[in-house]
Amino acid sequence: MANHLDLEEQEQLDQLKHLWNTWGTLISSVLLVVTVALVGWNGYQYWQNRQASQAAALYDAVDVAARAGDQGRMAQAFGDLKAKYAGTTQAGQAGLALAKTLVEAGNEDGAKEVLTWVASQSGDEGLKALARLRLASVLMDQKNYDEALKQLSSGVPLEFEAAAADRRGDIYLSQDKRTEAVAEYSKAYKLLEDSVEYRRLVEVKLGALGVSPQSVAVAEAASAEGVKKP
Repeated sequence: MANHLDLEEQEQLDQLKHLWNTWGTLISSVLLVVTVALVGWNGYQYWQNRQASQAAALYDAVDVAARAGDQGRMAQAFGDLKAKYAGTTQAGQAGLALAKTLVEAGNEDGAKEVLTWVASQSGDEGLKALARLRLASVLMDQKNYDEALKQLSSGVPLEFEAAAADRRGDIYLSQDKRTEAVAEYSKAYKLLEDSVEYRRLVEVKLGALGVSPQSVAVAEAASAEGVKKP
């Protein structure tokens, strides 16, 4: 009986040896690749968490400086974020906060520089869009209308298109282009849901230009009905 078991064990060992001789190198390579991938992934996760933590600390410094009205400290912290953590959400948020402070202080050129960076370099598409909207406002105040419209001509996510249309309406109105302004305000009105408070502001702008928001809604409904018909 013992000899029988020994023979079976020997056969199994021989099979394992044959399997290893045939596939051992491949198996070792696969295991090595998987191990390296896991180590790399864990390292990347650790690096990301560390980046986010350090960026958050710098953003807190920007927030504290903003509440204290210390533009110098805000600019310094934002500069560190740009240099070390440019792709983080915190860098974009800090840029928007600094730009707001600069505009309130009357430093539109400084705000324009910061917003231009956020609009082009932020890793968050939503923050990029907000920067474009605010940059367009700054440019409009400087009467640089063509550049302001250029900021809103492309690269605006769908969820920001209503705000972009409203801002284009403001720019056209500043140029006394009433027809173009009405068209953009109407577009914004149609894109906004009735429950959104922002829509009330667009209604006021349309009303000031002698356009009834109800007529815009009727035109929208007629257009939609026309699309449905064969």
